[in-house]
Amino acid sequence: MGSEGSSVVVPRNFRLLEELERGEKGIGDGTVSYGMDDADDIFMQSWTGTVIGPSNTVHEGRIYQLKLFCGKDYPDNPPTVRFQTRINMTCVNQETGVVEPSLFPMLANWQREYTMEDILTQLKKDMMSPQNRKLTQPPEGNEEGRIDQKGLVLKCCIL
Repeated sequence: MGSEGSSVVVPRNFRLLEELERGEKGIGDGTVSYGMDDADDIFMQSWTGTVIGPSNTVHEGRIYQLKLFCGKDYPDNPPTVRFQTRINMTCVNQETGVVEPSLFPMLANWQREYTMEDILTQLKKDMMSPQNRKLTQPPEGNEEGRIDQKGLVLKCCIL
């Protein structure tokens, strides 16, 4: 019935609802997860991701929190991805935690079929790569001094 080579373009909100449903069900071995940051965000732009560091690397047992922002042009263009947890990886800006698209091929060569799950899974794989698996990491719990995207220093202190 359908012509060969034709494809249906799923609207943005339907796509994001599919991703939300998949994220809520849990992914694979449970070392990668994601969900909406704000249930009241009707544009479904702000997401939170978690990656548990892979075994036999300096990342083993660490829990990394990320923010993903899906602009109005997602999935035609990739989301912005930022580690909230400090991490030393070749594709991550050490000051801001932003995953630099020019240093992370999945974002640089974005395809509409890619998902947030794909990004998190690929980041986990990159943690196991020779250039990242043994890099010295910041001490755990060292989120103090992280610069947010507006250039403000985020600090927390307990008095």
